[in-house]
Amino acid sequence: MAYNNGQTMTLKAPNGARVVVRFEVNSKARRLILRLDERRREAVAVAPSNRQIKDAAAFAAERVEWISTRLQHLPETVKFEEAEFIQFRGEPCQLTANGEGRLPKMWPGEPKLLSAPGDPEGLPMRVTRYLKKQAKADLTRAVIRHCETLGVEYKAISVKDTRSRWGSCTSDGQLSFSWRLIMAPPKVLDYVAAHECAHLLEMNHSAKFWAHVARCVPDWKRQRAWLRTHGAGLQSAGE
Repeated sequence: MAYNNGQTMTLKAPNGARVVVRFEVNSKARRLILRLDERRREAVAVAPSNRQIKDAAAFAAERVEWISTRLQHLPETVKFEEAEFIQFRGEPCQLTANGEGRLPKMWPGEPKLLSAPGDPEGLPMRVTRYLKKQAKADLTRAVIRHCETLGVEYKAISVKDTRSRWGSCTSDGQLSFSWRLIMAPPKVLDYVAAHECAHLLEMNHSAKFWAHVARCVPDWKRQRAWLRTHGAGLQSAGE
C-alpha cells in the first residue's frame, strides 16, 4: 500500500497492541527518522522525500515492538482543566477558572494557584496563553544574558508549540523555543536558551559549540539529562 505525507498506518505489536504511525516528509532530514508524538500517542516516521515514505513504513514496521513499549511508558496526559495540577517553573501549580478580574494571575502558596477567570471551557486557551507569555519573558531574559556572555547578537525570539525540538536557531539570528519550557525548572530553560545562543557562533555540535554552552551554563550536561528524562512529561501537558 502506498502512503503519502500526513497519512497514517496502523501496526500490530507482538503483545497485541495497535500502534499508529504517521508519515512526515522533511527535505532537511538526512536519513529515515522514527520519533514519538507524545500528545497524539503515536509514532512519526520521517522520510527525506515522498518516494522514501515506503522505506519509512518498512522502517517503522521493523521497530513496532520498540514503538509499542515506548508508547506504553509515556506519562499520562495532563489537561488544562479546573483543579488540575501542572508544573510551572519546575513546581506544582493548580489551575482554576475562578478568581477576580479578567487577567490570569499566579497566587503564591503550596501549591501555587494559577487563576484564569472566565468560562471553564476556555480555561485551556487562557492557561496556554499565560504560559506562552511567561515563557517568552523568561527566555528573552536568558537569551539577552547569554548573548552578552558570548558577545553575539540575536535578531528575534519566538515561542512555538514544537514537538521534535526544544529550540532552534537560523543563520540570520532567529531564535525559536518551545513554550513548554516554562514548565521545566528554570535552569533547564536557561540551558536551552544558552544552547541556541551558542548556535549563533557555531551552527553545529562541535567541541567549540559545547565550549560556548559551558561558558553560559557550566552544568549543562545535568540540565540536558533532565530534559531527556522528563521532556515527554512536558509534551504530554495541555491540548
